[in-house]
Order: sequence, then structure tokens, then C-alpha cells
Amino acid sequence: MIIVHHLDHSRSNRVLFLLEELGVTYDIKSYGRDAQTLLAPRELKQIHPLGKSPVVEDGVNRIAESGAIITYLIETYGQGRLQPKPGTVEWRNYQYFLHYAEGSLMPLLLMSLVFSRISKPPAPWLLRPVAKAIEMAVKKKLLDPQTRTHFDFIESELKHRPWFAGAEFSAADVQMSYPIEAAESRVGYDERPAIQDWLKRIRAKPSYQKAVARGGPASFNAGEI
Repeated sequence: MIIVHHLDHSRSNRVLFLLEELGVTYDIKSYGRDAQTLLAPRELKQIHPLGKSPVVEDGVNRIAESGAIITYLIETYGQGRLQPKPGTVEWRNYQYFLHYAEGSLMPLLLMSLVFSRISKPPAPWLLRPVAKAIEMAVKKKLLDPQTRTHFDFIESELKHRPWFAGAEFSAADVQMSYPIEAAESRVGYDERPAIQDWLKRIRAKPSYQKAVARGGPASFNAGEI
């Protein structure tokens, strides 16, 4: 049986989402974050040297990294489902967003999270005004413009087709679900109706709801993205 090493409020939610969509039987080994640092516990280093989640065990196979896990699950259990036909425009879209989620979008969101915390405890109170000035300067000159550029791009893509690969829901949508949810409270989608509609359709899927029921909802304000 597949075992998902699942950290609360983390990327591993979308692995559960995909497994539910594929109808594959799996078990969850759950880990809680450190109450002070919000980081993953040391126990995860016994599973993978980097101590990160998700990690999937399937017999002798142990796979880390969300994109690699999704690719493995689709190749092993997909039976042609949830991916377009290779060589098509949809396939190229699929491949792009499968990698874009972690290669381009998540680093920007993580940088935004880090800079939002540098002026807060445990930073010494004497240094907080300086840290706040740095935070606001980076936010204004780099992070906010880049964030707008990325989400305007995503909005434009979803205006042309209902799902990231094309007309059909695919594993690329599963991969993109985490960063789009993580950014929701920071970016806001009122002026981006295509993203808003896509997110509503994702959340309405029974597979998504089952994954949340089993793994717990993600609190993006509390956890590390």
C-alpha cells in the first residue's frame, strides 16, 4: 500500500488530492509542525535527508518532491488518465504548469512569506524598524510587481481555457492548486474572475473534499508555504 508522509498545512495535501482522484488506496503517516518554528519535525529526516514533506513510499520506491511524486503516480496508476496525449499543445501546457508551480511561482510566494516575517519576533526590537524598512522596500520594488505579473499571467491563461492543460482537468491542476490557494489571502482574486472560478471548481471536486477530510485543511497563514 502507498504511504504518504503528510505534514500538516503543507504541499502534501495535493498528493492526497491526486490519490483520491485516481481512486488509489493509500495510508497517511501524519506529522505536526513545531509550535515555535512552524517547521517540520525531526522525525521526517528519518524518511528523507532533507526532512521535508511530501514523501511517498510505494513498496521499495520512495519518492520526494511534489512534481516527481505526481509524475510517478500518473505513470504508475494513471492508466492514461489526468494527462493529455504527448506531443499535443495540451501536453506542452501540462508539462509547463507541472514545473511552473514549484519552479517559478512557489519561490516567489516563499520569498514574500520570509520578508513578511523579518521585522517580527524573534527579531530584536531595536532592529525591527530597520527590518521593517527593508521589508517594505523589497515588497514595493520587487515582490508586489512580480506577484502581479505572475497572477495576471495565470488569469490570462485561464481565460483561454477552463483548466491549465486545456479543456480537461489534469494533474497540472492538482499541482497548481497549492500555490493558488496559498496566495489567495495575500493576492485576492476579486479582480481575477478566471482564477476565482477555477478555484471554486477545484474545491467542488469530491476528490479534493475527500483529501481535505483525510489530511485536514491547510491553514496558509499559520504554516510554512
